[in-house]
Amino acid sequence: MAERACVKRLQKEYRALCKEPVSHIVARPSPNDILEWHYVLEGSQGTPFAGGYYYGKIKFPSDYPFKPPGISMTTPNGRFMTQKKICLSMSDFHPESWNPMWSVSSILTGLLSFMMDNSPTTGSVNTTVAEKQRLAKASMAFNCKNPTFRKLFPEYVEKYEEQWVSEQAVVEEVEGSPVVARKEENLQPLVEKKEVKRMELAKEEEVKQARKQSFPTWMLLLLVSFVGLVMALPLLQL
Repeated sequence: MAERACVKRLQKEYRALCKEPVSHIVARPSPNDILEWHYVLEGSQGTPFAGGYYYGKIKFPSDYPFKPPGISMTTPNGRFMTQKKICLSMSDFHPESWNPMWSVSSILTGLLSFMMDNSPTTGSVNTTVAEKQRLAKASMAFNCKNPTFRKLFPEYVEKYEEQWVSEQAVVEEVEGSPVVARKEENLQPLVEKKEVKRMELAKEEEVKQARKQSFPTWMLLLLVSFVGLVMALPLLQL
């Protein structure tokens, strides 16, 4: 159970964050546990994380601020392992370097800054720029599948859903646009013309085949006359 001084300190920090939000950072305590905080870091422009929203947790000890918290990230990001503690000078990996004057905002500002760096540490991973960009693009969709994220950060969920609806509207508009319709209209006469030409060629081919297979009329008459003459010869001799 959290000590009274710890609770008062965390409540004070939350009020400060609400009054003076930190750029690219949103953090809120769990409704059921003041020692468990949830945060969202927004990727900075000009970095592979631009457009990404990275959700994670901070677990404070009951005697905070005299001891440092544990920090982890939930959203796949290409910089840190997910669901694993991250080694920072402000985390419980280094209690010897912890300063009780540090706060939630300074901890997350340090985490965001360290995320933009490539320095290896316990809990970090090495990925390509393209992979980080891919994960940044998919981050919000991933977060919105998390019930806790949806409950604590409804503004991000609403933003994602509005963006999704907007993108769908653009897709539908493009698919049913006059430009596409005109293209289809322009192609239709060409298709019909080709079909007529194909049918004419097929008919000509059938006629040619019929001519090849049919017996000439003049030859048939000649053959009948010859047969008749042969049959009449015995009668002439009588």
